[in-house]
Amino acid sequence: MLQLRPNCECCDRDLAPGSREARICSFECTFCQGCAETRFDGLCPNCGGELTARPIRPPAALVRWPASAERVRKDHAQCA
Repeated sequence: MLQLRPNCECCDRDLAPGSREARICSFECTFCQGCAETRFDGLCPNCGGELTARPIRPPAALVRWPASAERVRKDHAQCA
C-alpha cells in the first residue's frame, strides 16, 4: 500500500493525496513535479530510479486507507 506522503522531500511543498503534481520512485521517495523535472531531471536523487506520477487513491478508499501525515525532508545539494 502506498504511503501517499504529504510533501515534496526537496522543497517541502504540500502534496495532497489526490495531487497530480506528486512524483515517486519505486521506493516511494516523493517529490513535486517541479523539483522532479527541473532539479532532478526525472531521476530520484536518493536511489537513481525513475520518478513517475504517483497514482491517485480514490477518495472512498482514503477513508479506510488514509494517506500518511509524516513529512519527509532530505538534504540534497540541488535543494539548497
